[in-house]
Amino acid sequence: MPKHSAHQDRIIRNFYQNQNAIMLQRLGDLVSDLYLAEGKAKNRLWKRVAAALKNLRVPAQQIEHIVKSDNPMLVANLLKKLLETK
Repeated sequence: MPKHSAHQDRIIRNFYQNQNAIMLQRLGDLVSDLYLAEGKAKNRLWKRVAAALKNLRVPAQQIEHIVKSDNPMLVANLLKKLLETK
């Protein structure tokens, strides 16, 4: 595997240091997209929301409940709570 330059190493290190902030931002974007989505696009977005929540270490039961409810407001409330604890 090729070695990374010092610049690339810093980029990679910064990504992992800011991964939670990146996931929270992505989750916020997904919430707004969920409010506007319909049909198959909405189903794909819910899968992406579940993946983002898993990356944020939200308990699996809670993720399952949120996805089954099909209610973007639950995701928005959870996001608000996660941002407050950050």
